[in-house]
Amino acid sequence: MAGLRVERDGHVARVTLARPERRNAFDAALIAELTDAFAGVGDARVVVLAGEGQSFCAGADVEWQRSSIDLSFEENVDDALRLYHMCEAIDRCPAPVIARVHGHALGGGSGLVACADVAVAAPDAVFGFTEAKLGIIPAVISPFVLPKIGQHARRYFLTGERFDAQTALRIGLVHELADDLDAAAERVVSELLSSGPAAVREAKRLIRERPAGQETAQIAARLRTSEEGQERLRAFLERRS
Repeated sequence: MAGLRVERDGHVARVTLARPERRNAFDAALIAELTDAFAGVGDARVVVLAGEGQSFCAGADVEWQRSSIDLSFEENVDDALRLYHMCEAIDRCPAPVIARVHGHALGGGSGLVACADVAVAAPDAVFGFTEAKLGIIPAVISPFVLPKIGQHARRYFLTGERFDAQTALRIGLVHELADDLDAAAERVVSELLSSGPAAVREAKRLIRERPAGQETAQIAARLRTSEEGQERLRAFLERRS
């Protein structure tokens, strides 16, 4: 994968955007690589998504955007769907995804942040849904961004303005700001690895599917009677690891 580096570190999969000369902006090839990487995490218990170089992801690559000018309506639909499937692969990744954000996270880069379960950012990181500045809108990433920032999209989707990490924290796009990003990300990794592997995946599914009533009771009972649930509950009650 030319634009992506995928490594496995025990239970942790590390996916790193590796186009630093382009500020990790994505093109068709990187979109395909990211889709494949997140579809193939296997039994990884955590995935850390990061960017190499000075930025996390500056959004869409300029040359890729230029090529879209000559595409037909149908070709543009297909192009946009590939971006949607990339976001969906990250959002629906069965393992929790941690975004480690520094430098710029613009346009689709902010979309990537929204697809993660946990986002930690450098205090000087810069965000923005800048599409309106180019006469387009963040339609494809909106199903993933709107659940995160809600009504704040009424400002930032419309203005296309850039905003700082404190604002990203306030509106819910990121969860934590940290001077030492590696330490902050690894602390979250450690918390996730200390929880039941099946429970974490089921919890992520629960958040996405939002079941109600009888179904929630059945899910709770299934987890309580599972091998993992039984052993961890007994360990807690018996004060052992």
